[in-house]
Amino acid sequence: MTEERDLGSQPLVLLLGSWGLSNHDLVAASPEQLTHKQVQRACQGRKLTLKMKQKLARTLNFAVWGRLTNDEREEFSEYFPKHLFNYSKGYDKGLSDLNAGVLLNIGERKLRRDFKEELGIE
Repeated sequence: MTEERDLGSQPLVLLLGSWGLSNHDLVAASPEQLTHKQVQRACQGRKLTLKMKQKLARTLNFAVWGRLTNDEREEFSEYFPKHLFNYSKGYDKGLSDLNAGVLLNIGERKLRRDFKEELGIE
């Protein structure tokens, strides 16, 4: 019995593009020592453990949340592994992005200083 390990491009890639973020932006925003290799493997569809999927979901939320203004934060809904990976339990292919009304190209924004201090990454 062989298990498929490489599952193709994941919804995570689309979300990163929608927000204007790069793999490096995720690594820089992570207080959990996320590496470039881990992000790359997740984007390529390498099957990950639940803990790693949760770590990536938290980090994506940190990367977005840390760049939003206070008003924008009120509209933001957190992402969970089922939104980032098409092989996660509860994944719905027809589900649109939770934050479709809030999506901004925040790639040019820097992480807010208060957020970095709160996470202890500065």
